[in-house]
Amino acid sequence: MPPYDDQNIFARILRGEIPCRTVYEDAYALAFHDIHPQAPIHILVIPKGKYISAVDFGQTAPAENIAGFYRAVSQIAQDHGLSENGFRLIANTGQHGGQEVPHYHVHLLGGKKIGAMVSGG
Repeated sequence: MPPYDDQNIFARILRGEIPCRTVYEDAYALAFHDIHPQAPIHILVIPKGKYISAVDFGQTAPAENIAGFYRAVSQIAQDHGLSENGFRLIANTGQHGGQEVPHYHVHLLGGKKIGAMVSGG
């Protein structure tokens, strides 16, 4: 796994160098609106820490950070009224998974029925 890039956009957002439209923040996570939403509600949730991917986060983050991060995701879904009708939670990982920013993050999408998970090909 390559070393963490301190200049990736999410690292810079966490440091306050780049603004975002914050919807939630606590000791474990920062959540904000995606600038290119793919659903009526499209929120990015990033852990506070230097984690490159889902694998890195799962293998190296302390249990308290992992639990705190996923509690934040649950709270954000609840706060935005997504729990009742459902939502999609996506973590793109690595080149083949379509990960564009080398900082672990999840996409929380909802507010409408979302189509098929992946298309063929």
